[in-house]
Amino acid sequence: MRRVRPGAAASRGALTSVAAGDTYEEPKDLPRLWHVTLSVCGAEVPLPELRRGLEQLAHDHPFLLTSRYACDHAEIRYWEEARDLHDAAAVALRLWGEHRQTAGLPAWEIVGLEVIDRATYHQRIAEGYGPPPATPVGIHPF
Repeated sequence: MRRVRPGAAASRGALTSVAAGDTYEEPKDLPRLWHVTLSVCGAEVPLPELRRGLEQLAHDHPFLLTSRYACDHAEIRYWEEARDLHDAAAVALRLWGEHRQTAGLPAWEIVGLEVIDRATYHQRIAEGYGPPPATPVGIHPF
């Protein structure tokens, strides 16, 4: 039976060799941060009930940055980590439906979705247009 020093096998798998003169290139499929704005609307619901649902959604989805709401519509903004825009958008389009039952959210329709990369978000903010910075963070009426 061969004895292996603890951690030796794991450390061998983590090493990458680069020949002299070669440059390291970041893998293209690493996750990136995407700023997501999801807009939903539907039949009127009592505001306290909607607020409770959005608070539960924020608890269930800890990356939730801010929510604004009224009795017949809401906007949710958050950062999503995903490989590309398609993955970030797919997660965003499932968010409301997948959490509807557990968070007690109304059966509203998704009516808007914007997904932009981190650089674009910061460029818009620097130029004075685009979504205002999400402060204060949390759940607020429109």
